[in-house]
Amino acid sequence: MLRSGRSSLAAVLVLCGGAAGAAQPAPLRTAESPARAVLRGRVLDAAGAPIASARITATADASPRRVPAAALADREGRFLLDLEPSAYGLRLTFEGFTELEERVVLAPGQTLTRDFVLKIADVRESVTVTAPRGYAAPPFRSATKTDTPLRDVPQSVTVVTSQLMQDQLMTSVGDVVRYVPGVSLHQGENNRDQVIMRGNSSSADFFVDGVRDDVQYYRDLYNLDRVEALKGPNAMIFGRGGAGGVINRVTKEAGFDAFREVSLQAGSFSNKRATADVGQPLSRSLAVRLNGLYEDSGSFRDGVSLERYGVAPTLTFQPGDATKLTLGYEVFHDSRTADRGISSYGGRPAGVDVSTFYGDPDQSHVRADVKLASAALEHRIGELTIRNRTLYGDYDRGYQNFVPGAVSADRSRVLLTAYNNATQRTNLFNQTDLNLALKTGPVRHTLLAGFELGRQRSENLRNTGFFGGTATSLSVPYDSPTIDAAITFRQSATDADNRVRANVAAVYAQDQMELSPALQVVAGIRFDRFSLAYHNNRDGLDLSRTDNLLSPRVGVVVKPLSDVSLYGSYSVTYLPSSGDQFSSLTNVTQQLEPEAFDNYELGARWEPAGGLSLSLAAYRLDRTNTRSTDPNDPTRIVQTGSQRTSGVELGLNGQITTAWSIAGGYSYQDARVTSATAAAHEGARVAQVPRHMASLWNQYRIRSRLGAALGIVYRSAVFAAIDNTVTLPGYTRVDAALFLDLTAGVRVQLNLENVLDRTYYANADNNTNITPGSPRAARVAATLRF
Repeated sequence: MLRSGRSSLAAVLVLCGGAAGAAQPAPLRTAESPARAVLRGRVLDAAGAPIASARITATADASPRRVPAAALADREGRFLLDLEPSAYGLRLTFEGFTELEERVVLAPGQTLTRDFVLKIADVRESVTVTAPRGYAAPPFRSATKTDTPLRDVPQSVTVVTSQLMQDQLMTSVGDVVRYVPGVSLHQGENNRDQVIMRGNSSSADFFVDGVRDDVQYYRDLYNLDRVEALKGPNAMIFGRGGAGGVINRVTKEAGFDAFREVSLQAGSFSNKRATADVGQPLSRSLAVRLNGLYEDSGSFRDGVSLERYGVAPTLTFQPGDATKLTLGYEVFHDSRTADRGISSYGGRPAGVDVSTFYGDPDQSHVRADVKLASAALEHRIGELTIRNRTLYGDYDRGYQNFVPGAVSADRSRVLLTAYNNATQRTNLFNQTDLNLALKTGPVRHTLLAGFELGRQRSENLRNTGFFGGTATSLSVPYDSPTIDAAITFRQSATDADNRVRANVAAVYAQDQMELSPALQVVAGIRFDRFSLAYHNNRDGLDLSRTDNLLSPRVGVVVKPLSDVSLYGSYSVTYLPSSGDQFSSLTNVTQQLEPEAFDNYELGARWEPAGGLSLSLAAYRLDRTNTRSTDPNDPTRIVQTGSQRTSGVELGLNGQITTAWSIAGGYSYQDARVTSATAAAHEGARVAQVPRHMASLWNQYRIRSRLGAALGIVYRSAVFAAIDNTVTLPGYTRVDAALFLDLTAGVRVQLNLENVLDRTYYANADNNTNITPGSPRAARVAATLRF
C-alpha cells in the first residue's frame, strides 16, 4: 500500500513543493487514453438497503501495479467511477460485511450500471472487526451542493468524522476545532459557540445539514455524523456572512440497518454524560432512528456547572430508488453557569488561581432551549436530481453574568459589572436544488440551479445590573473576587429592547465542467436580497435597510496524477452593516454598505491508496468597507477600514497503516488591519489569531482489541483584543487515550486531557475576560453496541 504511493509523492513534491490531499483517488488514465468508460452502481445489503461509505476499489488487469481507482458510496449507496476501457477486478468492503470481489469489462464509451450486494459477516467474522473506521472524510456535497469528491473541490475543507469525535470524547464545537487547521475558538462571552476562521470572528456562521443555524448557543455533538469546516468565503453556497468560513453539522438520519448503541461517561470535575443511538427499519421502505443525550457536569472553575439534554428522532421513507423523504425533529436544552473568566494585569492574564470565579456564581446563568424541525425530499428523474430541504427553528435563550473589569494600578482591586440579555428567535428556511449531469461535445457538465427563501424574527431585551440598587459597578478584592451580591437588574438608558425582522430571497447557479480527465472548472454565482426591519420598543423608532448581494465563485482543478489534484479559486462574500446577528440597526449603520470579503486561494490534495489524505492551501483574504472614524470629522463614520489575512494551511488525516490513524495539521496566519478602522490603527494584529497553530492526533491499534492515542496541540501567543495590549502566552498541550474492546460490541476508553498539567489560557472575549485552560482531567467512557 505504501510502496504504491512513494512514486506519486515524489512527483507531487516536484510539482507543488509539498504533498497535499484529502479525498478519493482519481480515475486511472494514460497519455494515449481512448474514449473513457463509466461504471456506476449501488452498494446494498441483503435486504436491499443502501450501504453508505462502502469502499469500491477497481484494479485494471493491464496495469495491476498502478494506484487503483477508488470511490466511497454516498448515503444512497451510489457510486461512480470514470475509467479507462479495460478489464477490472472490483473489491467492495465495509465494516461488518463480508468483502465482495467481482470482475467487469468496460468497452470504450460504455456506461455500465450494476448493483452490488454485500452479505453481513457471520459472528466469527464480526468479532474480528475491531479496527476503527478511520478519520478520512466520507463523501459529502456541502461545498458544491452536488455529489463531488473532495479532490474536485477548489477550497480548503476539513471534515471531523464521528470516529474522531468518539476517540477524543468530543462533546462541543470547541472540541471539534481543536484539531482543525486555521480555526480557533473565541470565548464568546462563555455563553455561545464562536469561532475565528482566517482572521474573522463570528457567532453566526453555523449551519446544520447546509441550512443556517445562526442563533448564539452552545451546540452538542450527540446526534451528528460529522462536522465540516469549509474555509474561505462561502456565499455562493451558504449566503451572506461566512467571511472566513462556515461550520456545517451533518446530522445522523434513519437508515435501514438495525442497531443499538449506548455510551456512558464519567470523569474529573464531576463529569457525567450518557448518550444513546437507536436505529430500526420498520419495513423495506420505512426506517426510524432516535438519538438522545443527558449530561450533568461540573468544572475546574469554582461554582461552575452545566446540565443539558436532547432528543432527536428521524424518519426515512424511501418508496423506491428514485425518491427519499427524511423527517427530523430535535428538542435540546442547555443550562450552565455564566463564566466570563479572569481579568488581566501588566499585559498578561491575572496571576490568580485558574479556578477563580469573578462575581456571584449563584446569580450567573446561561440557558438555551432549541427546537429544530426539518424535512428533506430527494427525487431523481433520469439524470436530474431535485432536492428540497426545509428547516424551522424555535430558539429561546438568555444569560445573566458578572463581567470582570480592569485591575487597579496597585493590583489590590478589580471592577465588576453585570447585565442580563434575552433573545427569542424563529427561523424558517427552504432550499430547493436542481442537479443535472449532461455532456456538450467532449465536456461533461454537472449543473446546479436553486433558490432559497428565509424568514427570521427576533426579540431582544437587555437589563443592566445595579449593585445595592444604584451603582453599575463594584470594586472587589483582587485575590478574592467571588462575591454574594445584592444586585437588581433593570433597563438603563441605552439597554436594548427591540424586535428585528430579516427576510432573504436568493437564487444561485453553478456549472462544474470537466474539460478533460485532467482539467475541471467550477463557476457559480448567487444573488441574495437581504432586507431588515428594526423596531425600537423603547421609543417607537423604525429603521430598515435592503441589500442586494451578488457573490461569485470560480475555481480550476488540475490533476497531474491519478491521486493528486491542484486547484486555484476566487470567491466573494458580504456581511450586511447590521452585523452577523442583525440584532440592531442605528441611524448610522442604516446608511452603511455591506462589508466585502475577497478570497484568493491556491491548494493541492494528495491521497495515495489506503485512505491517507494530505491537503495544502495558501490564501489571501481581504476585508474591505470596514467602519472607520473620519480623520477630518470625528463625528462621522466612513467605510475606509480594511483588513488582510494571509496564510498557509496543511491538513492531514486518514490512515498511515491499517493500525495507525492520524488527524491534525498546521496553519500559519498573518492577520492585520491594513487601513485604520474605528477599533484599531493601521498595522494592528487581529485579536486571537495565532501566527502558528499545530495539532496532531495519533491513534494506534496495538492489538486487535487494544489501542492507544497521543495528541499534541500547539498555539503561539495571541493578543486578547484588537488594541494589542494584553497577550495570551503560547502553549503546548498533550492529550492521550487508551482503548479496549472487551467484546465485539463493548468498548471502554480512558482519555486524559492536558497530561502534563500545564497552565495555559485558551481564549478571551477582551482584555479582561480571559478563559484559562483546564488542568489535567481524566474521563472514562464505555460504549455498548448490540
